[in-house]
Amino acid sequence: MTTFAFSPPPVSMVPVEGADAVFPVRRVLCVGRNYAAHRREMGGDDRDPPFFFGKPSDGLVPPGVEVPYPSATADLHHEIELVVALKSGGRDIAVADALDHVFGYAVGVDLTRRDLQAVAKAKGQPWDAAKGFDASAPISAIRPGRAPPQGAISLSVNGQPRQAGQIADMIWSVPEIIAEASKLWALAAGDLIFTGTPEGVAAIVRGDRVEGAVEGVGALTFTIV
Repeated sequence: MTTFAFSPPPVSMVPVEGADAVFPVRRVLCVGRNYAAHRREMGGDDRDPPFFFGKPSDGLVPPGVEVPYPSATADLHHEIELVVALKSGGRDIAVADALDHVFGYAVGVDLTRRDLQAVAKAKGQPWDAAKGFDASAPISAIRPGRAPPQGAISLSVNGQPRQAGQIADMIWSVPEIIAEASKLWALAAGDLIFTGTPEGVAAIVRGDRVEGAVEGVGALTFTIV
């Protein structure tokens, strides 16, 4: 029998749409610059391949919960994203087999301390503090289903449109993202993958009401406090 030095922390969980079950989260991966217009917006080149970074699973904020404005920043940005939830995984998954590992999809927002990210970029340092802070990943309930949506993705702040695009505009598709991630990590059930954001990222402040949606998946609403 294992004896813990202290009580283990709770497992991060995301509700599953239309079910009493919850999705236990193992790991959160994110794809950077997967929409061409956003790459240009952030100073990248369309020929650059997308890259991965991580967020802590305890940084997830389930639906219906207010999001605290983080410390150590004066420039918090929103990034609306389609999130893929995996029910299984493995290494070196073929693109043709990738969707067999999908449990479903959710709407997520990758919150970013943009000022800290700019400093890290300038110094060639990691982005952990800019991307992986507490409450940095609001997420909707997961809608079960294998096929990726191809419709609109959008975000508004206080009723004013900020981001708008099409999931079909992603440079790397969902199967390709899963296949590429599996070259770097052994994927497994419970993994979430944020798949990138369209152009229009901008700052949010305390009191802002953020509303995001992915056609065919659902919606996400939260307030910054």
